[in-house]
Amino acid sequence: MLSKVQSCAVIGLEGALVEVELDISNGLQAFQIVGLPDTAVNESRERVRSAIKNSGCLFPFKRVIVNLAPADLRKEGPAYDLPIAVGILVASQQIMIDEQEVGKMLFLGELSLDGALRHTNGILPMVALASDKHVSTIFVPAADAMEAALVQGVTIYPVETLGQLVAHLNGERRIEPYVPNLRILEETELVLFGQDMAAVRGQEHVKRALEVAASGGHNLLMSGPPGSGKTLLARATPSILPRMVIEEALDVTKIYSVSGMLPADKPLVLQRPFRAPHHTISHAGLVGGGRIPRPGEISLSHRGVLFLDELPEFGQNVLEVLRQPLEDKMVTISRAQGTVTYPANFILIAAMNPCPCGYYGDPMRECSCTSNTIMRYQKRISGPLLDRIDIHVEVPRIDYEKLADKRKAEDSATIRVRVQAARERQLQRLTGTKLTCNAEMGPAEVSDFCAVDDSGEKLLKAATKQLHLSARAYHRVLKLARTIADLAGNEMIQANHIAEAIQYRPRVGT
Repeated sequence: MLSKVQSCAVIGLEGALVEVELDISNGLQAFQIVGLPDTAVNESRERVRSAIKNSGCLFPFKRVIVNLAPADLRKEGPAYDLPIAVGILVASQQIMIDEQEVGKMLFLGELSLDGALRHTNGILPMVALASDKHVSTIFVPAADAMEAALVQGVTIYPVETLGQLVAHLNGERRIEPYVPNLRILEETELVLFGQDMAAVRGQEHVKRALEVAASGGHNLLMSGPPGSGKTLLARATPSILPRMVIEEALDVTKIYSVSGMLPADKPLVLQRPFRAPHHTISHAGLVGGGRIPRPGEISLSHRGVLFLDELPEFGQNVLEVLRQPLEDKMVTISRAQGTVTYPANFILIAAMNPCPCGYYGDPMRECSCTSNTIMRYQKRISGPLLDRIDIHVEVPRIDYEKLADKRKAEDSATIRVRVQAARERQLQRLTGTKLTCNAEMGPAEVSDFCAVDDSGEKLLKAATKQLHLSARAYHRVLKLARTIADLAGNEMIQANHIAEAIQYRPRVGT
């Protein structure tokens, strides 16, 4: 007999419907899977065989052929275990259900040998695709029901075991649909942060720069001697970022679902990501890749912060691949099997010492590096990459008086209120576009939304000529000034906003 069951594949972050066709015929006993399966899919033969037997059903002693269509799409992972098992039981008439009824259902999940269903990666994008394709009944592992229920307009059935599913489809014992907890979408404020800006003594100008960066989504580079607070400031940045809207949260959740990094008890990522890879990271680890492409650190930090500490210590090839994602907010990975695109809209925060010993320009300790050593060290970061960083700020040594000051510093919650207000002004201004913050604006949006008064125009003209600003640098100054004006609550960019934006340009070169 022939049966057809619907399942799904994940390509990048998007789902693709897969039809599991199964034919049972007389002949020598065999169990074969075709349709470009990888090793994990091929191994499902043994998992499915054992799961069916241990669930109280009979595995047919006949010739079993499974075709995963479309045949030119590579099938990866163990999510096809459940649809293959259901197809076998339907074709062998152990599940008595109409063929058209089965065609309206989607089955996802990995089987263990005893018939229990295990957690499966990528449930959210697969269920989202099913909703788009008007498949409204979806069976998923019980462990993944909370994640699947984030998609509206579908009925999710949490399945514990294969035997339980067989009883449900045969009308013997019903599985109750999963009822989502809608409160999870409202609990965006219940987020704990590892560091608070109040813990940082002094460095008010750096805190201001971080506030501007968080408000407009701008990239930032801190330079200063060891122990001046660069890492602490960077790790406190997530505590001042604006809260994610539901669309952003779902985008981030998709990435973590496909990567297998989504916590079982937290199906929706509510906190903006903060990723801090070590400087020994590989090219593929940072941007994504591998034989089977997977998201890298820049995609895992989507809608959040990517912190690169000791920036010059990263390999030059690794740093140069950041150029395109910083500009396009996405990364495309090409392999022999195909091309996938991952989002990479993150705030880059980098920290570095001014020289190898760390004390070049420090008033208290003498630098032991030669001028050539300092030059080679600083040239590890290319000019084009520096040009894509909007804010350059010096982080000097902290004086004893500030360290010993008992007065309470401004906390992150207070700063976050100002950042949130500025971000809401931007969202309102950018209504009708796909943009969410000032840093994402292109030249057309800069022309439309960055109106400068007369005094600001004069200052900008003088700065462009004296600092020899490139076209990119000119637009970045305007976008930065737009954010500073938003923090001040001004619709028109004024001279003081331009002056602060220019102050954040690198001191040497542009």
